[in-house]
Amino acid sequence: MTCAKAAWRALSGAVGRLAWPAPGASLRAGLVSLALLAPAPLLALEAIDIEVPGASDTLMDTVRASSLLIAAQQAGRTDPLDLMPTARAEYGRLIGLLYEQGHYAPTIRILVDGREAADMSALSVPATIDRIVIDIDLGPLFTFGQVQIAPLAPGTVLPEGFATGQPARSTVIRAALAAALDGWRALGHPHVDTASQAVVANHDAQRLDVRLALAPGPQLRFGAVVPQGQERTRADRIVAIAGLPEGAVHDPEAIADAETRLRTTGAFASVVLRTNDHPNPDGTVDIEARVEEALPRRLGFGIEFDSEAGVQLSGFWLHRNLLGAADRLRLEASVDGIAARSGGLGFALDARYTRPAALDRDTDLELGLRAVRQTERDYDADAFEAEALLMRRYSDALEASAGIEFRYERADYGPGLATTNDFGSVGLPVGVTHDTRDTPLDATGGHYLWSEVMPYFGFGQTESGARLRFDGRIYADFGAEGRLVVAARAQAGAVLGSDLENTPRGFLFYSGGGGTVRGMPYQSLGVTSGGVASGGRSFAVLSGEMRVRVNESLTFAAFADAGQVSSGVFAGDSDWHAGGGLGVRYDTPIGPLRLDLATPLRRNASALGSSSYQIYLGIGQAF
Repeated sequence: MTCAKAAWRALSGAVGRLAWPAPGASLRAGLVSLALLAPAPLLALEAIDIEVPGASDTLMDTVRASSLLIAAQQAGRTDPLDLMPTARAEYGRLIGLLYEQGHYAPTIRILVDGREAADMSALSVPATIDRIVIDIDLGPLFTFGQVQIAPLAPGTVLPEGFATGQPARSTVIRAALAAALDGWRALGHPHVDTASQAVVANHDAQRLDVRLALAPGPQLRFGAVVPQGQERTRADRIVAIAGLPEGAVHDPEAIADAETRLRTTGAFASVVLRTNDHPNPDGTVDIEARVEEALPRRLGFGIEFDSEAGVQLSGFWLHRNLLGAADRLRLEASVDGIAARSGGLGFALDARYTRPAALDRDTDLELGLRAVRQTERDYDADAFEAEALLMRRYSDALEASAGIEFRYERADYGPGLATTNDFGSVGLPVGVTHDTRDTPLDATGGHYLWSEVMPYFGFGQTESGARLRFDGRIYADFGAEGRLVVAARAQAGAVLGSDLENTPRGFLFYSGGGGTVRGMPYQSLGVTSGGVASGGRSFAVLSGEMRVRVNESLTFAAFADAGQVSSGVFAGDSDWHAGGGLGVRYDTPIGPLRLDLATPLRRNASALGSSSYQIYLGIGQAF
């Protein structure tokens, strides 16, 4: 088979038919092979050599990575019955690769123990194969001559490499055609297609001329969304969550966003939205929403260990499609303080219902009930919370929430826990989250910013006021693929309008432990006012961590944290402490297994005499 014929077949699969003059170069090609019985090999394959004179290191690496024979050798498929059909298929693989590099007149020889693989009969497989040589003569590098794609949609930007004089790589032609088609699709022409194609190689001038004509077709508007494949989910809920505006100009980005909204519910294992091939008479086109539902129920559990606060066990049960509306019910329970050095056993029970697209496609409703028992260093408390929130997505990174929260707490505190009070509040929490992290449990880039303001009306012992909280994290990868990651975190909080005695214990702030300052005992830093130890009305924590990945599974970390708690709003009685240490992370399918060993760098008065180190074990990075 000549090189020109092989070129015709490979390139036409990407950009259409070729008008190709005879170049005079030759390329041997194979016949269709038949798998026949043959004697078992007596000797194993010794080597596969690749010889490409004049090739760059990058091209050599690409050839090796693309070679079917090398892949077969690495997989241990070295029986002649496997190698011979693979060798014949290698011609097509390599010719397509070389076209991608701009070489349209190569000569490829594949020698099996000195014989051309294409010349060997498919009916007679050798008993043994000792050595295979892949010998490639690249030939000249072709450049683009005349290039044209028309008509182009307004605003279309073609790849810079698609220009006269640039290397004529077939990948560039495909990228240019894709950009041209996407330009029309973005303007509401979903059925744009290629009307005609002409790709002509001039071997004398070593030039490739490309002319592509497009047929944009009519501009269309969104018609009906037609769900397919659902079993438990109601069709009207799929349409509501997809949220494609009927009558609006067809937009591929809107379709991609609709797919994301449906996937985010968790009710579906797969979601594909496809534009119908035939428009409706009124200029609209229907969208088929083909879904495959996920298993509705899921169980999970977690465990964390803190050498001061003890063991925390948690578990949850999740129903992903409770009422056939792609809605979720999550029941969660946790027990903490097991074998703790300070404090005692505590528990939390949480029930949370989420209905997607409650008001519109981007606004979800969340209802929550929570019961908590806390047995801490300075107080014991039983608390009950009920809340209703509306959560709105503004983009992939930006979310906001607002709602109402009712909270009741009965707390024992003060010397000997002799003081008992009831604290009640009705709050209006408003929160904003901006999250660009690549992987939340093991981020190597991006940032996470969360802030919440909750004005509240108090009753019982509670004075009215407002609570403010902030959590910011940033990540930078100074290596390749997460080899060296530097992470930093800042936390802050404040209670405005009520003094310490008239603020719910659960609203006050402490520092120390795995979530704030590692190396210091859990919640060891608070304040003392009037002889009563409690949390503070404000706090701030700064953390830094450097993570060094040594192989695909193992990462080492070094970190330092510092925190301050004040009796007033960053004023009044205050103290600070700091800790630091080393850690190791081991990658698992559910996230990195984290082990940190930390020691105090500066102790506060209440932590004097405490252990000289703390151990933390959990799933996911510390932040």
